[in-house]
Amino acid sequence: MFKKLLGIFSNDLAIDLGTANTLVLVKGKGICIDEPSVVAIQYDKHGRERILAVGQEAKDMVGKTPGNIKAIRPMRDGVIADFNVTEMMIRYFIEKVHNRKGLFSPRIIICVPFGLTQVERKAVKEAAMSAGAREVYLIEEPMAAAIGSGIPVKEPNGNLVVDIGGGTTEIGVISLGGLVVSKSIRTAGDKLDTSIIDYMRKNFNLLIGDRVAEEIKINIGTAIQLDEELTMQVKGRDQVTGLLTSIEINSEHLRDAMKEPLKEIGEALKLVLEQTPPDLAGDIVENGIVLTGGGALIRGLDKYLSNIIKLPVYVAEDPLLAVAKGTGKALEEIDLLQQTVYDE
Repeated sequence: MFKKLLGIFSNDLAIDLGTANTLVLVKGKGICIDEPSVVAIQYDKHGRERILAVGQEAKDMVGKTPGNIKAIRPMRDGVIADFNVTEMMIRYFIEKVHNRKGLFSPRIIICVPFGLTQVERKAVKEAAMSAGAREVYLIEEPMAAAIGSGIPVKEPNGNLVVDIGGGTTEIGVISLGGLVVSKSIRTAGDKLDTSIIDYMRKNFNLLIGDRVAEEIKINIGTAIQLDEELTMQVKGRDQVTGLLTSIEINSEHLRDAMKEPLKEIGEALKLVLEQTPPDLAGDIVENGIVLTGGGALIRGLDKYLSNIIKLPVYVAEDPLLAVAKGTGKALEEIDLLQQTVYDE
């Protein structure tokens, strides 16, 4: 009875705890928070810390903070890199959604990469519990992406989803409400940004930061040759002279810069297909492959992967929100989806 009362008075939450962005959905209300996974912390002269900003405001501070302020990304490669800061971030989002200091603790379902170890899973759950959750469930990213893409996951048909996030690329073959074959690689948006930074340094002697690399990727990034190449002015520091400078680059440069990480994603997809049972492989040939996540927005990535595996590849409707929406649907039907949710 008491549990039922808690359920009535608390806002149950679904959290897509991503390396790049965190999305929070409230049961019955949809997405309430979509913010970068960044926390800005200010330290006083005694070393005590306090949260200065969370989300977009904190991301705007990255690379621009004085010595007593640090802008931290507590999630790296899909896992918790800084437990305390992750707890602060989750607590901040819970309180922001509840709009009060939590008289009733929410039940939370969190989406996590398939490749997390038991220790890493426990860390995610403990961070949410410490931040004020009543109960914490985990759902794996490929399953959440499939649900959010509208795939009938409980049917006895094989479907393959590729979710390219900030820290990890999650590939999963789904049938009868479970993951039959899955693979998680730590090659995704962040690795693409790093490749762009390295390329600019080696080929143009230009030093740029993570934020600029991400802007370049979004504005002119492409996986295939375009009919008309895109161009962009990039500002940075010349590593030879040390002076600030600006150069023009085009999408052909980006294709060259990103070719190795994209090749790794293609190889991982081929490996999953090789491990897929023949009956499910037939379904995938018929149904095609669905792309979700921010990486799915890279121009021509669907055609690039399709050329590698010789199968149709489609970008999901609203790929950026697919995982968050799937996590939200799992929260709505948590009793029906026990086999897809881990309550350890």
